[in-house]
Amino acid sequence: MRQKPTVLAREIVASSRLFRIEALQLRFANGVERTYERLAGHGAGHGAVMIVAMADAEHALLVEEYCAGTDDYQLSLPKGLIEPGEDVLEAANRELKEEAGFGARQLEWLTELSLSPGYMSQTIQVVLARDLYPERLPGDEPEPMRVERVALGELSSLVQHVQFSEGRALAALYLTRDLLTRRGEFHP
Repeated sequence: MRQKPTVLAREIVASSRLFRIEALQLRFANGVERTYERLAGHGAGHGAVMIVAMADAEHALLVEEYCAGTDDYQLSLPKGLIEPGEDVLEAANRELKEEAGFGARQLEWLTELSLSPGYMSQTIQVVLARDLYPERLPGDEPEPMRVERVALGELSSLVQHVQFSEGRALAALYLTRDLLTRRGEFHP
């Protein structure tokens, strides 16, 4: 196993309500020194969750929301922050109710994904939600989210959709499709 670099110095070079940019001065095992910058959490966060909510045996739910990063409305999976005192599955069910208007009787943790581990410390927990029922909770979204269904058997066409670009959501959908296929619960 490789030896991790030694952190010589660490400094917050920029900060906002949501983000901190941290500069790390590192020395690698071969003596080379470099400064890396990363988007870091504020330290008090409890993580985030992304939900693959199965509307039926073949379709997952997507929500449409405004995304400031792309300055456009995008389709993605329901997701959000884990609140203090919540576990991953409780947070997944709450976010699903807030964003898509459904709760789930069956929740299963699948994996943890990162967006860009070279530049970000944040990860997201992926949860499979099944046996859905209608229930809406008020959330922090500024406007109602439109809900769409996507067929697990047609994920390659989803990539071509002008409103779908989130890599984590695509990975979560493919992971779900493959898991359900291995279990014999989905037949492509």
